[in-house]
Amino acid sequence: MYQKLNKGILASLRDIVGPQHLTTGKEDLEDYARDEGALAPIFPEAVVKPASAEEIAAILQFANRERFPVVPRGAGTGVTGGALALYGGVVVSLERMNRLREIDRDNLMAVVEPGIITGDLHRAVEEEDLFYPPDPASLESCSLGGNLAEDAGGPRAVKYGVTRDYVTGVEAVLPDGKIIRYGGKLVKNATGYNLLQLLIGSEGTLGIITEITVRLLSRPRLRVDLLVPFSSYQSAVNCVAAIIRARLTPAAIEFMDQKCLSISREVLEDALAVPEAAAQLLIEVDGDREKELEREHETIGEICLREGADDVMVADTPPYQEKIWTTRRQLRDSLKAVSPVKSSQDVVVPRMEIPALLSGIGEIARHSRIEIVTFGHAGDGNAHVNFLKMKMDDESWKSSLKEATEAVFALAVKLGGTISGEHGIGITKAEFLPLEWGEREIGLIRSVKKLFDPLHILNPGKILVD
Repeated sequence: MYQKLNKGILASLRDIVGPQHLTTGKEDLEDYARDEGALAPIFPEAVVKPASAEEIAAILQFANRERFPVVPRGAGTGVTGGALALYGGVVVSLERMNRLREIDRDNLMAVVEPGIITGDLHRAVEEEDLFYPPDPASLESCSLGGNLAEDAGGPRAVKYGVTRDYVTGVEAVLPDGKIIRYGGKLVKNATGYNLLQLLIGSEGTLGIITEITVRLLSRPRLRVDLLVPFSSYQSAVNCVAAIIRARLTPAAIEFMDQKCLSISREVLEDALAVPEAAAQLLIEVDGDREKELEREHETIGEICLREGADDVMVADTPPYQEKIWTTRRQLRDSLKAVSPVKSSQDVVVPRMEIPALLSGIGEIARHSRIEIVTFGHAGDGNAHVNFLKMKMDDESWKSSLKEATEAVFALAVKLGGTISGEHGIGITKAEFLPLEWGEREIGLIRSVKKLFDPLHILNPGKILVD
């Protein structure tokens, strides 16, 4: 179906990006053969590191002529295999395209290249007293282009939304090598079909993003974090529902079960010291008016105690807040330390179904032989479900994992939810898509892909099973 990269193709790619920006040695390809998920390494035939949209356009035009696949890659922090070269070919790494081109204070916009690290964008705009809200747990290592490809969210999504809520314009190279621009520094745009929203979340299957315009907010001046332990797992998830019913909107409502915290204490030298509890809620409240902020966090604290919280600990100093959030953001790495082989999935349900989801996952864990650890964004119905191999033999792990994963996805769909909130579909979830979509929906997606990429050159084998 696809041509292998011969010496002539490699020579042409070298001419496009320069000799120092083409990699073919297996040892050098190792970093591009995996992501943060559980898949075995999948090696590309080559990696190129372009510096401009024009170079990417030349690569894609050449790929169409020679019929070899092209896989765009950000920082490689995904967990579903979306940036892996399933059919070989060339990986286009965007790591060199990492500039912050502009912070426009008057229009409250920033223009960036896709390889910029999300945490670096946060710090740059905060120096201008501005705020870019999306905050994936991997923000210190993930790139904004990858965030756009997966429509990444993060803890603050409950109040501020996800990546697609802040992207107002893009420059992109289509699979045939044509460069397009859509949107810009615009607050409103109702011109025809929304091509921008189609590209966001498409996992690099419809185009390669080369420039991103995002809107910014004024940075909240004040912030308080609440750490709330519960002796009852059910009380913690019921409390989330009670906060939402009270029409309160914290910046974040995170859920961590006792397994998460026990593992964190085992792995991290400076892990958060909290009382023994079945579960913990981490609630962030922000704003600009001190009295309003105080009233909101006190009301939330009262709801927590009424719903059975053992205590409400208030963190209003930056060092304590940083310690709390460091523990939360390093949960994925902590779990990997105790089980190097693990599978991380995320599902979303309507927020009021969170108690049923978490209870159901508990039942699945009891009936399977896999250790399942759950944490996530309880405030927006997004749970991260981590399946740990631990000491299971390979054959048992493989068979049990598929059964338990399918059971979790089926439960989420039954509760009115979806099989992905911010990790995308990639390779690992593609076979489960029929749990959620019917033949008509899948057919429409196939038609869109065919329209953009009739030769299936760009990131083939992702989202839909070929």
